[in-house]
Amino acid sequence: MGSFLSFRERAGRIAEADSVVVIGLGRFGASVALELMASGTEVLGIDADEDRVQELNGQLTQVVRADATKEEVLRQLAVHEFDRAIIAISGDLKVSILAASLLLQLNGPVVWAKAIDEQHGRILEQLGVHHVVYPEHDMGRRVAHLLRGAAKDYLEVDEGFAIVKVTPPEELHGVPLGQTRLRERRGVTIAARKAVGGEWTPADAETILREDDTVLVFGATRKVEAFAQLR
Repeated sequence: MGSFLSFRERAGRIAEADSVVVIGLGRFGASVALELMASGTEVLGIDADEDRVQELNGQLTQVVRADATKEEVLRQLAVHEFDRAIIAISGDLKVSILAASLLLQLNGPVVWAKAIDEQHGRILEQLGVHHVVYPEHDMGRRVAHLLRGAAKDYLEVDEGFAIVKVTPPEELHGVPLGQTRLRERRGVTIAARKAVGGEWTPADAETILREDDTVLVFGATRKVEAFAQLR
């Protein structure tokens, strides 16, 4: 895998580009790292498990087996020079919290961190982590919403506010949106429309929907959910 000095040199070069360091290469961390690579972002992956490192060797810009709870290791890997870092460690709260604390002390990258539950998330927020994500919790909520009704996709963009992709109900077919009083009656807004085989286009007051269209609807979560149940 090369000397630690070569890791430092390569990591420094990666950090000079649009770059992200991913600490923890389990299923979530590996998925994030590979998606970033696919989008053209330089990625340094760090994990204490040799098997995980070997699995991703050659798939990331650089991947190294190292202990992310040691400040000297993070500095040797030039982590403080990166634009962004995500702590994707699973199963060990102590390691996750210590790694987050060290990254913040380095005063370098914008820090994202995966939380396994609300208590873990609160600790990360109290430390000063810039963005805390709850992948298992968020995916569970998304799947539950999809299972409940006709929504083709669901995204809660903030607490109490969501976007859904859905087929428009019959009450909107063939009528310009401006005449439906949709926001007044249902409390939601249609942002975009896509016809079968077509492309997404912004919706406005003159947009006329058909029964086989797909629309993006946003608004308060409970109202968007209610709209998705309409037929």
